[in-house]
Amino acid sequence: MKTELFISWRYLATKRKEKFISLISVISVLGIAIGVAALIVVIAVMTGFDRDLRDKIIGNYAHITLSGFHPIGTAEYAQVKDKISANSRVKGFAPYIQGQVLVKDVNRFFAVGIRGIDPEAEVRVTKLKEYLASGNIEDLKPGTIVVGKELAMILGLKKGSGLTIFSPLGKPYNLKVAGIFRSGMYDYDLNLVFTHLSSAQEILGLPGQVSSVAIKLDDLYQADKVRDELSASLGLDYVLRTWIEANQNFFAALKLEKFTMFVILTLIILVAAFNIASTLIVMVVEKTKDIGILKAIGMPASGIRRIFTLEGLIIGFLGTGLGLGVGLLLCLLLEKYQFVKLPSDIYYIDRLPVSLQAWPDVTLIIAASLMITLVATIYPAVRAARLEPVEALRYE
Repeated sequence: MKTELFISWRYLATKRKEKFISLISVISVLGIAIGVAALIVVIAVMTGFDRDLRDKIIGNYAHITLSGFHPIGTAEYAQVKDKISANSRVKGFAPYIQGQVLVKDVNRFFAVGIRGIDPEAEVRVTKLKEYLASGNIEDLKPGTIVVGKELAMILGLKKGSGLTIFSPLGKPYNLKVAGIFRSGMYDYDLNLVFTHLSSAQEILGLPGQVSSVAIKLDDLYQADKVRDELSASLGLDYVLRTWIEANQNFFAALKLEKFTMFVILTLIILVAAFNIASTLIVMVVEKTKDIGILKAIGMPASGIRRIFTLEGLIIGFLGTGLGLGVGLLLCLLLEKYQFVKLPSDIYYIDRLPVSLQAWPDVTLIIAASLMITLVATIYPAVRAARLEPVEALRYE
């Protein structure tokens, strides 16, 4: 193997008159480098978006949501609470009640979801306290309300403003705005308001009752397992949904987009691989005499095949290594200097989020690049190995 590797490197590194082959080799290396670098940057950015959106979803939703087929009364909730607390994975839980109401603005009405929460319990489950751009979670008392930034902008609300809400039965309630939250999700900030649990129970006509229980775990990725455990202990009277199930379509779309971008950008590497094949084919023709001499002195066909396979792999390794370095550098620059700005009113972030994962993202990109390179060397290497010494040296 050392002999074949030495000859392969000499063919690439030694100065020769055939500058065209050298140019094709350089183009092949650069093509692979560009493809690998583009893949690393794009996948890192998409993984960053995926991470940021997942964080926002986790901040707005509980890891597991327990709902009953009917409102849960005080005595029933006490039993449910004991069974939830018995699970060692449960870090916190909070009861809430949710329904639909109408918000009045002069002569306009807006349909929004209203969620009644216990402020002390809610901070142990969601990030509502962190999302408050105005006001404090402690200010959320009976008769007050917390609205999203988008709804506040439309209605012209600020902390201390009055807001009229109509219950499902049409009864008006005047509430005071205790705070404004900004979660980073447009629909959430526009279509959901928070009030104290007792106020929501009165508005929705369900005194002393809750509709659901939000549960937070010590490990969000254990949600499926804990859901099954809680289902077994609680019985069939309740529906438990994990944060993944509640946003299944959304995460599926993100996964599909990431895979599609991987396939599209891999085509750049594929084009560069054709250049490698062209380089090796031309080199086989150029080195016909050398191949004949090597075979005449006893090198087997497998040795000839390894020479040109290794030559293609050297190009592939150089291109992949260069692309990896450029890609990592660009990711670091994007993360540190944030020179690509995004309109925050559309994306809710003002920069490209970058999250570089060695596994599986970078590892798969490198593996795909080297595999494509290896496949590109098969035909030229086999063709070189089939040359007969007599035919190669006939006209020498």
